[in-house]
This record gives sequence, C-alpha cells and structure tokens, in this order.
Amino acid sequence: MSGTTRALPLAGAVEVRRTVAAYLRPHRGLSAAMVATAVLAALAGLVAPWAIGGLVDGVLAGTTPAEIVVRTAVVAVAGLLSAVLTAVSAALVAKLGQRVLARMREDTVSAALHLPSAVIERSGRGDLLSRVGDDVAVISQVVAALLAPWITALLTVALTMGGLFALDPWLMVAGMLALPVYGFSLRWYLPRAARRYSAERAAFADRAESLVSALEGLPTLRAYGAEAEHVGLVERSSDRARGLSRSVVWFSTRWGKWMNIAELVGLSAIVVAGFVLVDVGAATVGAVTAAALYFHRLFNPLSLLVASFDQVQSAFASLQRIVGVLGIPRERPAGTHDGAPAALVADGVTYRYPGSAEPVLHEVSLRIEPGETIALVGASGAGKSTLATLLAGLVAPDEGTVTFGGGPVAGTGAVLLVPQEAHVFSGPLIEDLRLARQDATEAEVRHALDVVGADWIEELPEGVHTAVGELGHPLGPDRVAQVALARALLADPAVVLLDEATAEASSREAGRLEDAAAAVLRDRAGLVVAHRLRQAAIADRVLVMDDGRVVESGAHDELLAAGGHYARLWEAWSTPRPEAKLALEG
Repeated sequence: MSGTTRALPLAGAVEVRRTVAAYLRPHRGLSAAMVATAVLAALAGLVAPWAIGGLVDGVLAGTTPAEIVVRTAVVAVAGLLSAVLTAVSAALVAKLGQRVLARMREDTVSAALHLPSAVIERSGRGDLLSRVGDDVAVISQVVAALLAPWITALLTVALTMGGLFALDPWLMVAGMLALPVYGFSLRWYLPRAARRYSAERAAFADRAESLVSALEGLPTLRAYGAEAEHVGLVERSSDRARGLSRSVVWFSTRWGKWMNIAELVGLSAIVVAGFVLVDVGAATVGAVTAAALYFHRLFNPLSLLVASFDQVQSAFASLQRIVGVLGIPRERPAGTHDGAPAALVADGVTYRYPGSAEPVLHEVSLRIEPGETIALVGASGAGKSTLATLLAGLVAPDEGTVTFGGGPVAGTGAVLLVPQEAHVFSGPLIEDLRLARQDATEAEVRHALDVVGADWIEELPEGVHTAVGELGHPLGPDRVAQVALARALLADPAVVLLDEATAEASSREAGRLEDAAAAVLRDRAGLVVAHRLRQAAIADRVLVMDDGRVVESGAHDELLAAGGHYARLWEAWSTPRPEAKLALEG
C-alpha cells in the first residue's frame, strides 16, 4: 500500500510528567532514599566554604594553630562525607532510573506490538522503529550517564543559594545579579532548542523509514533498475538528519557563552559587594571569602547543566515520542470470542490507501456463514488481498462495516489471516508455533504439524525443539507455509482467511500445501484468496473481483456455465500458456 504517511502522535509536556510520575510511584521508598542522600551530599558540600571562611577570619584574628588544624580537619571530613554520600546517591539514582527505564522500555515495545494495524499503515514503520530503537537508546544513555549528575547539580544549586542567604543576604543578592543573564539566555534558548530537537528526532525517523523501505523492497528495486534513485532518497534523508544534528550542536555552542557571562557578572558582583560590606563593617573578610567560594561552587554544576542540556533536551523530545506511543489506544487482545458459530459480514465496504483519493475497494459486501468456504479470485490488483486484510480487522474501512456475530471483528481473535509471505521467528520451532497459543503442549504442536503434512520435522536435529529462522536451521518457502498453517490450526479461530497462503509452493509441493490448507479450513468458515484456481473449484462458493468490486458470485459449475469473468479466468488458468497464468497469479 502506498500514499502519504502521518507521524505517530507526540505527547505534551504535562502528559510526559504525568507518565514519568506514574512510573516512579511504585518506587516511593527508593525515590525517598535517593533524594535524602542527594540532599545530605549537597549539604555536606556546603561545609567546606563555610569552614574556609571561618579559617580566614581566624587567621586575621590571630587564631591558634590548633584551631587551624581543627578547621582543616572539618574541611577534609566534610569533603570525604560529601564524596561518599554523592556516590551512594548516584548508585540509588542509577538503580531507580534503570528500573523505571526497563519498565518503560517493556511497555513501549508492548504498545508497539499492539498498535492497530491502520495506525502503523498511516505512519510508516520507520517512525515506529526509531521510537522503540533510537529514542529508547537516547533516554538510556541519559539515564546511565547524566541522571545522577543532574539531580546532584540541581540540588547543589538550590542549597548553595540557600547557604549564601544564610551567610549574608546582601551577598546573596549580589550573586543573584547573574540570574537575569541566566533567565534571558534560557528564555531565548529553550523554545528554540525544543523545536530543533523535535525536528532532529523526526528526521531520524524519516531516515529509518527510507532505509527500511529500500531494504524490504530491494528485489523490486533491482527488477526495475531503480537502485540509484532509492540510494539518492536515503542519501537525502541522511543529509537532512546530519544537517539538523550539526545545526543543533552549533546552536547550543553559541548559547554557551552566555553562561560564562553570567558567572562573571555574579562573581564580580559578590567581590564588589564584599569590599563595600567589609569597608563599612557589615561583613567579615571570611564571610566574603565563603560567599565567593559558594558562588564559585555553582560553576561546575551549572556548567554540567549547560553542557548536557542538549542531551537532556534530546531525551525529552524522545520521551515525548515514546509517551506518544504509550498513549495510543491498543487493539483488543486476541482470543476474546466465545467460539459460538457466527457469520463474518462485510457490508458496503469502501477503502482507500492512505493519501489516495481513489478507492481500491468499492462498496463490497459479502457474508461468510459458519462452516462455509469461499474462494476469492480475480486478476492481480483486483483488491483481493486488501479485502482479506479488512475482513481480518487489521485495517478499518473508510466506509461500511466488517462484523463478526453482529459486533466489530477487530481484536476478537475470531478471524485469523494467514498471509502469503509468512514469517518464521528465530528460535526453537515449538516456540514459534506457540505464538498462536502459548499453552499448547508439545503433543498438540506435533499434531498440528502432522495435520498440515510437515513430516520433515523428524529430519531436524532436535525435532520441534530445533532452532530455526535466520540464526538457526533454514526453512524453505514450502515449509514456512506449513508452519504458518500449523499456527493457524493451533489458534483455532472461527474464521480462517488464507491470502494466497500456498502461493510460495513449488509445483511439486502445491498439492500438499493445498491439502494442508483444506485441513485447516475443515469444520470452520474460511475464505481463500485463490492463487491456483483448483482451490476455487472445490469451494462452496466463488467470488470474482475486478477493479475493487465483486462482479460475480456462485458455485464453480454455475459460474463456468454463465460464461462471464470466472469462465474467462478459468480458461486462462487452465490453458497451458505461461503468460496467461502469469497475468492471473501476479
């Protein structure tokens, strides 16, 4: 399917805060311990400047060597205590952050796997892949490297300003002259940076989409000699992402000079105010020294906050994208139907590909009764696979309804679609089949494989426990199709839709796969998108599609006698002319 894409939603700042708070709520004890140790570490860090200020006053007043030793020891002990508490706090922050991140990562992947198919169809897979991949990685990096230093830095700034006030309110006021510079620069920087980081993350999503599309469509690109065009598309999306990343770096670098200006303004104001206060006897040299050290103590945490702000902004943009995925309503879990016989009904279904104004299906109506097998035939491009996708509830029609037993079909588990291009996941074969039913016993798995004629199981090194897929024992297209049919049998749905599920079979294996498909359809309703018309000949009813419409309906013999579309298709298929069959089988 083609057409313009629509990006997945972004969460607002309020929604992000609520989501993070919800993830922190189950860890209240750990959060309280982390905050307490961080506060104690910051308070311990305030002792040294205060003690040094007292030492200066003591030296000027002619203090004894013993008092100097005592104050020096206080500085050393306070520094050691601050270091130990900072390490403990960092460990607690890392523990809390990794727990929250692990839960968020699991929920994000779960939400992605349960997204409605129509949402993925509109947004493109690149957007989703970048969110569960790149965005999670960005947040992981920030949690691992910056979360603890950021919390420590924020507490240090807040408590140091409090220490300045306790030391001398006028000196604190002098230091606060730096705040307008900080405020002006932040007010200018934050909104502009947020837009840049959001654009950067979106560009990464576009780059991922272009890469995925090119790799998945590689056979088609090679067939039409269009490799160079798509290489150019990937290059352009990569250039755009690189350009945005470069502009973000230069933007934050240019902003950094304002932090140095703010530090100069604040420290200069404290020194000047200190001279005045000492001159009039309102403050001591030691107090001014301590105030200068307090303000100087802000340089490192503020520099950290500034230097890493671009990473935190990027992480927040990633959080907005991840929380946006978490907030999308999920499909109902499969397996909720009660198993009672019911009809699958499509009533006046019209469907357009995203971004296209022309319908690919035009007011299609059909009804599949319990136990009935319908064959859906037509030339390539007639809309057969699209209709099967709608009947399975994977995509919602633009007009009309698809119901099972009178209710919506989506998410009930009553209707199962077996696609032409089945997938085998890497891992033990038995676990692959248990995707259909997690509690299936080994005997049930073996029975399902036996029903679909997969006698090759005994040839595998470890039988059903053999690792298959890309990292294990390779399976040919015929065997992959049998695995897909065995999964459908284990799932035991009320209706099975076979979208050319036997099309990948070789001529030698075609008969076996068609027998396997018939076994899966036995005693249940089914629709077969017929790749080979011999499947239509044994169906209870045949529907013929042409240009997105059902143009004929009836039994095989009736339609042959009518001499219409089906009769012509049958003649083309049964005539031993390869080009005629190619046009039909697409």
